[in-house]
Amino acid sequence: MTADGARSAPRLVRVFPGLGHLWPYPRAWLRYDVVAGLVLVTLLVPQGMAYAELAGLPAITGLYTTAVAILAYALMGPSRVLVLGPDSSLGPVIAATISPLLLPSDGPAEAVAYASVLALMVGALTLAAGLLRLGFVADLLSRPTQLGYMNGLALTILVSQLPKLCGFSVDADGLLPEAKAFVQGVADGDAVGVATVLGIGSLVLILVLQRLLPLVPGVLVAVVLSIGAVLVFDLTDQGVSVVGTLPQGFPPLTVPSVPWPDVPLLVAGAVGIAVVSLTDTISTASVFAARAGAEVDGNREMVGVGTASLAAGLFQGFPVSTSGSRTAVAVQNGARSPLASLVAVAGVLVMLVLTPGLLRNLPQPALAAIVIAASFSLADLPGLARLRRLRTSEFVLALAAFLAVALLGVLAGIGIAVALSILNVFRRAWWPYQAVLGRSEGLRGFHDVTFHREEAHLPGLALFRFDSPLLFVNARAFREQVRRLAHATPPPRWLVIAAEPITDVDTTAADMLVDLDRELTAAGTRLMFAELQDAVRHKIEHYELMDALEADRYHPTVRAAVKAYRAESGEDWVPGPGPYRLE
Repeated sequence: MTADGARSAPRLVRVFPGLGHLWPYPRAWLRYDVVAGLVLVTLLVPQGMAYAELAGLPAITGLYTTAVAILAYALMGPSRVLVLGPDSSLGPVIAATISPLLLPSDGPAEAVAYASVLALMVGALTLAAGLLRLGFVADLLSRPTQLGYMNGLALTILVSQLPKLCGFSVDADGLLPEAKAFVQGVADGDAVGVATVLGIGSLVLILVLQRLLPLVPGVLVAVVLSIGAVLVFDLTDQGVSVVGTLPQGFPPLTVPSVPWPDVPLLVAGAVGIAVVSLTDTISTASVFAARAGAEVDGNREMVGVGTASLAAGLFQGFPVSTSGSRTAVAVQNGARSPLASLVAVAGVLVMLVLTPGLLRNLPQPALAAIVIAASFSLADLPGLARLRRLRTSEFVLALAAFLAVALLGVLAGIGIAVALSILNVFRRAWWPYQAVLGRSEGLRGFHDVTFHREEAHLPGLALFRFDSPLLFVNARAFREQVRRLAHATPPPRWLVIAAEPITDVDTTAADMLVDLDRELTAAGTRLMFAELQDAVRHKIEHYELMDALEADRYHPTVRAAVKAYRAESGEDWVPGPGPYRLE
């Protein structure tokens, strides 16, 4: 390598950080990456086509999207092994976003234009979020709501593909209407027997191979055998629909356009897709990074995924996400760097340019089987059962997200799932955990009397802990709980707040403290603080409350506050629990 070449590499890496995984490239990795890429291409082609049709788009757009997204992420993405492209979790959202905007006279070209504009919107949102370091956006779907959303999405995908699996179509939209239409179609004899056998057989084959022989590409085996069955038994004459010959070559760089009145209507879908894509990408990246002992940079992942969606939108593609299954296939077959994905892309491009008719006899029921198998991987019923066993409130949250997706649709379901996650945070902030502390046998310090038996108490002393920042949203809850303790019989002379968990106090809560202190003082109870963090005390001083809350109200530890109370009151420990309890 020349000196100029050595100097140019760091400059290229600064512009295209993904190249850092390829420069310098260890020769020992080459055979692993090539093998992984060749195996990966057998999965990318059928899945890309199937997920495109799941989104209501021509199958060929799935291959365009796959190739462009992987190339873009290879340049801008931070991960060595993540594989991007069309995803089963995004397909229904894309379809739900664009289908209401299409006119009855519109054809595939119009649908592709809407999907490409959607990809540009998602890419711009995601890229901007990454550049502005808004990685926390991916946390808007909490684990329970994500679990409920994914299970609802899996059921929605399953029901939507059942007619196609059985060789017919229905004119319905939404889980319940589609389920009803499918049952009615079967009852009316619309199902094509040979197509049903082919579809169910492909699905069983994929699932069995995934379970018993995970290293065997079940999707590829199902595709090859189903194409063979079409050719040998001439199934097209028996009512089995096939993909047909794909367009040859690759689409030119195109800036898509749609009517301006429809642009605002795409924004809601773009936001939902961006949240789901980022959540999926960062969670998948975290899993594979943990296996490799690496760290995940959520903001850089946003840039990489955003660039991939932007690029896809310029080549008749649609929004993309990370695929856990395809990434797992790449890793299982030895992928060491993005070169594995690039080898797979080369395979896709060779097929598009040289052999576009290779998959013309791929039956539609087999594509439906591929999508249904993917929907099973989205579902996590054991996860729901575990939530129900561990924490009922979070199970209810997951169930609500599931029902929102299943009954109201995937687009509304995303919004409701995000809203439920935010409301759950709000609920915990509004009524956080609270505890009365006491002295327990065999333990140093002071502990929650709900979990530790209180062996002794000091008459007239109540120790109260509030496990949250003190903000406008929970100021009332704090005040009411303190009032209940102050109204006990006999009322405490000192009510000490164990304030270490209180990491912030806003102006609403500060005013509440002043009013509460006056109220308690008038009733003969002094409000005291122990372990108040310096930053929080500084805020209280800044709020000019020190005149109301004198310096002697603050103690460095709970033990110091107890010692000060004993010195002032002359009280000594009395065996047994005290009278102060939370309701």
